[in-house]
This record gives sequence, structure tokens and C-alpha cells, in this order.
Amino acid sequence: QVQLVESGGGLVQAGGSLRLSCAASGSIFKINAMGWYRQAPGKQRELVATSTSAGNTNYAGSVKGRFTISRDNAKNTVYLQMNSLKPEDTAVYYCNAYGLQEWYRNFEVWGQGTLVTVSS
Repeated sequence: QVQLVESGGGLVQAGGSLRLSCAASGSIFKINAMGWYRQAPGKQRELVATSTSAGNTNYAGSVKGRFTISRDNAKNTVYLQMNSLKPEDTAVYYCNAYGLQEWYRNFEVWGQGTLVTVSS
């Protein structure tokens, strides 16, 4: 079984920065992609940024130029550096990963979520 553990959320003033981390553990053969999604109160979960094993990244338009996703493949860890935070970035941030476990079984897992609150 594969698990994700997130950390790094908290309260920050507008214009500030936070760094989220997400570490995957378990019977992992290969992680194809890891990413971050967020869900604000009363809204649907939306993509923030993803990173594939090939090094390709994808960002939501609302965070381009402010957020940076990076990975440490040796540690099966993904990071989200968030700069110039805005009140509208307030949400629960979820880590996601998918790939192959041992015996080539597919997996897709979600983290428990970490709350980011940006005050104005």
C-alpha cells in the first residue's frame, strides 16, 4: 500500500511564502507523477501543479509565476513553493501521486490535506 504524508501548511499574510512537502512511502516501484490540488470552502477541488517523472510540469493559470513544484525522486517527495500568496489561495491543499507498485499494480493515492490560510 502507498501512503502520502503532507506537511508545511499554516497561516501566512498576503504576500508571504509557504513551502509544502509530500512524501510517498510503501511498496512503490515507480511514481509516474506527483502533484498538488486544492479545495477552497464551497468550491470544487482544482489542480494547482503537477510534475511527471519525465520532468514535465503543469500549473494552473492562477498560480503561474508564483508557485513552483519540484521533486526529489530519490526520496519520493514533492514540494510546492508558494510565493506572493493571496487570500484567494486559501484552501486545503492535497497531494496526489500515481504510478506502479510492486508486481506492476497501478496505484493512485491522495494525502490527508494540509490547510493553507492567507490573511489580507
